[in-house]
Amino acid sequence: MARTRAPDHDTQREQILELAATSFAQSSYPSTSMADLAAASGTSKARLYHYYESKEAILFDLLDRYTKRLMLIIAEVEGSSQRRGLSERDTFAELVRAFLAEYETSHSRHVALLNDVKYLVETQREVILDRQRDIVAAFARQLARAYPDRVSKENQTAVTMMVFGMINWTFTWLKPGGKLGYREFADQVIGVLENGLTT
Repeated sequence: MARTRAPDHDTQREQILELAATSFAQSSYPSTSMADLAAASGTSKARLYHYYESKEAILFDLLDRYTKRLMLIIAEVEGSSQRRGLSERDTFAELVRAFLAEYETSHSRHVALLNDVKYLVETQREVILDRQRDIVAAFARQLARAYPDRVSKENQTAVTMMVFGMINWTFTWLKPGGKLGYREFADQVIGVLENGLTT
């Protein structure tokens, strides 16, 4: 007979993922062992294996959930903007704000997405890479709709990656509670897109 799941099974898994993301960001994925994760979780390795069969399974679930969350944000912004009748430029601005709001609360998960995909087995790696490509493609489409006079087929990839270059590495220098908040930085990014660096 199969074991029944504890009522808090999903909550426990989420807590493990959060602690794992922090550990991977602080010590690197290769340097973090299941024993380290068990200690960080305040549990035994045996109990940790009850929730995840391996460190690789933890990494995949972490990245799978996070990239699904980013895709959901895109869908939510597009749906909300359509309902509110926002212009394409305002929709793109909302997308930038929404991603930076997520980055503010998902610092460690974002570090894992940028640094640790390469440690997944090929089939899992392709799932995450495909979803990353979908995220970039969604940004590219919205960017082209927002700035049709400046974004063409020839430069769409370059301009899209420029935007990601501005927002994806904020975890290295933009700190929650600092002098410049994530919301304020989002407005700076949008301002640069709208006006360049001119005043």
